[in-house]
Formats: sequence, C-alpha cells, structure tokens
Amino acid sequence: MNKDPWQGSSRSRGLEEDLAELYRKLPSRFPLLIIPVVALVVWGLFSAFYTVQPEEQAVVKRFGAVVDITDPGLHFKIPFGVDQVQRVASARVLKQEFGFRSAGQENDRTRYSAADFTIESQMLTGDLNVIDVEWVVQYRIQDPIKYLYQQRDPDRTLRDISESVMRRVVGNRLGSEVLTVARVEIAQDARDEIQSIMDSYNSGLHIITVELQDVVPPVAVRPAFNEVNEARQERERMINEATKRANQQIPRAEGEAQRLIAEAQGYATERVNRAHGETVRFRAMLQEYAQVPDVTRARLYLETMADILPGVGQVIMVQEEQVGPLPLMNIRDARQGDSK
Repeated sequence: MNKDPWQGSSRSRGLEEDLAELYRKLPSRFPLLIIPVVALVVWGLFSAFYTVQPEEQAVVKRFGAVVDITDPGLHFKIPFGVDQVQRVASARVLKQEFGFRSAGQENDRTRYSAADFTIESQMLTGDLNVIDVEWVVQYRIQDPIKYLYQQRDPDRTLRDISESVMRRVVGNRLGSEVLTVARVEIAQDARDEIQSIMDSYNSGLHIITVELQDVVPPVAVRPAFNEVNEARQERERMINEATKRANQQIPRAEGEAQRLIAEAQGYATERVNRAHGETVRFRAMLQEYAQVPDVTRARLYLETMADILPGVGQVIMVQEEQVGPLPLMNIRDARQGDSK
C-alpha cells in the first residue's frame, strides 16, 4: 500500500515546531543555571585566601584538625570551608581590671566607669581590716593552640584566679603594710603565683605584670584612717627629731670624753717621763758623788742656795770676830747686778 506523502511531512513539521519551541524557552532558563555556577566560583575565590593582621596569628584547621599556624600577612588555603581560620591577637598586650573599669578616653585622659565594683576590690587583711584594692593584670597570648583548645574560657579563668590569688596574698599581710610599704612585693607575689597556676592549666597565657592601681581604706573608715596616719607621721617626726638630737649630742660627748682621756694620758706620760728623768739625774749625781763626794756636795749646796736665796731677800752673815755684816755677801745686790 502506498503511503501518504503528506504524512511524513506533517511529522517533520511537528518536530520542527517542537525544536523551535525548545529554542524559544532555552534563553529564559540559561541564566538560572549560570547564577549558581558563578556564585560557587566567587565563593571559591574569596575563600581561598585570608589576611592576618600585624598583631595576630592565625590557626588553620582542616576538617577540625590544626594543620598550621600562620604569621601576619596574606595566606592561601583550601576553599569551600575545607580549611577554617581562627585569628588570635598573640602580639597584643591584653589587660583585665579589678575594682574599676575604663570607659574610654576623653581629652587625652582615661575616663572611668561610675559603676560600683567594691565586690571585687574589698578584701580582708591579715589583721582583720577591710581594705579596697584595685589592680590590673596585663597579659598576652603566648600559645594560640593552648589558648583556643585547652580551656573553654581562658580569659574568665584568668580573672577568677587573679581575684583568688590577690585575696590570699593581701590576707597574709597586715593592713598597714598593704597600704604603705608592701605594694611592690604584693604585686610581684601575685604575678608569680598567677603565672604558676595558669601554666599548670596549660592556658597558653603569659602574665606580663600585676599592678596595684589604688589601695585605700573603705569610705566609711577613711576619716579615722587619716587621723591614724597623721598620728603615725607625728610619731615619725618626733622620732626623727630625737634621733637628730642624739646624733648631735652623742658625738659631742664622745669627743669630750676622748679629749679628757687624751689629756689624762698626756699628763700621765709627762709625769712618768719626768719621774724617769729625775731618776736618771739622781743616779748620775750619785755616781759623781761617789767619785768626788766633797766637790759634789759643795756644788749641790751652792746650786741649791743659788735657787733659794734670791727669794729670801737681803742676807746678813756675821762672824764672832767680825763686827757688822760681811760686805761681800750681799747676794741680792750681786744678783741684781748680774741681771743688769
């Protein structure tokens, strides 16, 4: 049987119409296919690199496992969320404030919050006195991995430990020491103990310093405390004056005693030397007297009379046969003539 020649042509016309309809619909659906592809490409590009700031370090995790720690700069990683980055400010000095809070800067001056934080600052000293202690703990992140994954909240842990340690250190000292001379020792002891505890927890934190900002008695007893301080200062002033007077009088008395001792020693030495000299002279005279006793006796007699008679005055010597004084024995006149 012969086929209808128009039957094949009708089928071909139907196919052409279907293709034409498909071509008309294709441009309207093509942008819907491009948008996810473009979004995927953009996401891959932007997630393939990251930047670390100068004060930071970045911890790179791949499927939850740490694979690298990077320094400041531009770095690349596997995109699409395969590598995840956590930034840590490891070079920045962080701080925690106790007993007060900084509220920013105003005219180049630090502005503090007016809220009441006495629950942190008030503590008991060793002599059962209440005192307000405000302090600051400065620290930095030394090990980013320990800081991120060793503890749930290392900053909160540091805060709790700092408050506990400061209360214990202050509680072991007298209130007067805390207010005056022991502030540096308290800060150093607190810093060492806080660092030791944080190291035992593997927190990855390094305590730089602990500084006592303000150490004062509570407001209710502050007038009485000021009076006590004034009394102590007056006592110190009087002690200093007494010490000054003692330092002036004691050296003066010691000097006077040394002078008297030196004079007595000099006098004793003089008397001893004079006695030795007299002894030597007597022995020499005795030796001469033993050799020529008559001459020595006459010389001693004449020398002695020469020393005595000038003070006697006029001497008159008489003999039984002689009437009147001897003219040649006017010793006083002779001494006067010799002096002329």
